[in-house]
Amino acid sequence: MGAKANCVVSIICKTSEVSENLRGLLEVCSPTWLWQILTGWQGGDILGGWRDWAGGEMSLTARIRKRARDLGFDLVGVAPAHPVPRLDAYRAWISQGYHGEMGYMARPDRVERREHPDMIVSGVRSIVCVGLNYYPGARSTDFEQDPRRGLISNYAWGIDYHDLMMPRLEELAAFIVARAGRAVTRRVYVDTGPVLERAYATQAGLGFIGKNTCLIHPNMGSWLFLGEILVDVELDPTPEQTNVSCGTCRRCLDACPTGALLAPYVLDARRCISYLTIELKGPIPHDLRPSMGNWIYGCDVCQAVCPWQRFAQPTRVRPFQSAGMDSVAPMLLDVIEMDEDTFRQQYKGSPISRIGRRRLLRNVAVASGNWRDVQAVPALVRVLADVEPLVRGHGAWALGCIGGQVAQDALRDALQCERDFNVRHEMQMALEKAEALEKAEALEKAEAFESGSSDSQPIRNVTVT
Repeated sequence: MGAKANCVVSIICKTSEVSENLRGLLEVCSPTWLWQILTGWQGGDILGGWRDWAGGEMSLTARIRKRARDLGFDLVGVAPAHPVPRLDAYRAWISQGYHGEMGYMARPDRVERREHPDMIVSGVRSIVCVGLNYYPGARSTDFEQDPRRGLISNYAWGIDYHDLMMPRLEELAAFIVARAGRAVTRRVYVDTGPVLERAYATQAGLGFIGKNTCLIHPNMGSWLFLGEILVDVELDPTPEQTNVSCGTCRRCLDACPTGALLAPYVLDARRCISYLTIELKGPIPHDLRPSMGNWIYGCDVCQAVCPWQRFAQPTRVRPFQSAGMDSVAPMLLDVIEMDEDTFRQQYKGSPISRIGRRRLLRNVAVASGNWRDVQAVPALVRVLADVEPLVRGHGAWALGCIGGQVAQDALRDALQCERDFNVRHEMQMALEKAEALEKAEALEKAEAFESGSSDSQPIRNVTVT
């Protein structure tokens, strides 16, 4: 760091924008200490930090940025509240139906607000954008490769980020009101409002949009929560837009398990594992279930493979860090046995609580079917009597994937008393699949016997049409 810091300090001292007072400070202080201060201000934005105060009196924008950093935000910038240039892409995305069941994304009033932010805050002039690093550290490869465990997206290893970010943003908004010297109309959002937040974040200098559609900061990666404050105050914009990009890299497109990234910068949410496990309220499409692996809440694949993540540093926010093994990759058989009270107690204060027990157990049933191990059969048999039809239907699918006489008998018994049409259909399909699996295995054993071989492995992936 010493050589790098010396080089940076030398460059800054030769820059004409630097005041004499700042140049003197740079020349007498430790280069390493200054490097830490300068890079800490804007997650690696060396020049942005000293520009806030190099000229002497701090502007309101500079004061806001300083206050935001004091509140713990890693990135902060200001964008003018004009319609963003990505509106055409957004309209095309909606028209293709890529938003799936997220109807709020396509509601005419919401679309209009995204296009005209002054419909959210009358007379809006500026949008203060913040970013907060949530990276909790790398997940153990032992967990990732253990099919007995369900994978949880790393943003959900700790507390619900809304609960932490909203109070800080409200405090920052109050600071703006106090410093503006007049009444201020404002609105605060943490991914809950009709705002194209990534587009404004790029205009405010917080990074660039990657081919995986995430905001990427060149010195921090993409493990970032975003928030905005819309105000009717004219603030100095911070258009420190980066000149880097994804280049020719397409790792995220190639790695997506379900092919949700149709092209660079184009995500079909209907195929995205995060959408399927979180936003989708009903049954998961049959053709996508096998590709979901053992993800039970969200997915990190398209971000984890991104080369920019090599610069990511663990978050300083302790509540975002893992509270233990169960928050990272719980055992599937433990989760699928949860009743409503256990679920609420286990995931109180977690983002997972928002999907409820019903959707979580649906996801766990799919992961159990992809595990394809007879160890899961007893728990899945009990799932056939669950109070939720959605859970029963996906439990039946999982039993069909595993097969075996116990699974078949349970499916037949459950069919006798099941009254839900959709669940009956799932059970019938699962039974047919289990029976086909049994026949295929019997045929394989017969062929092995005739050839004198006993090394063949049971078939566990039969497609029934």
